[in-house]
Amino acid sequence: MAGTAVYIVEGMSCGHCVGSVTEEVGAVAGVTGVEVDLESKKVTVTGEGPIDDAAVRAAIDEAGYEVAG
Repeated sequence: MAGTAVYIVEGMSCGHCVGSVTEEVGAVAGVTGVEVDLESKKVTVTGEGPIDDAAVRAAIDEAGYEVAG
């Protein structure tokens, strides 16, 4: 069963930010898609199964950004 999770990511302001987050989160095991909406700061992650929340948060941190909340 596919999973989806949405994160609000602080600090993104340009296309480079989108690329960095997409690349890092996309490398998380099981993630099949990453969609970033720069205006709303939403990052939608889809996967082949349940999303590994800790791994996605770590990937966003590794990209240099912070998940709100």
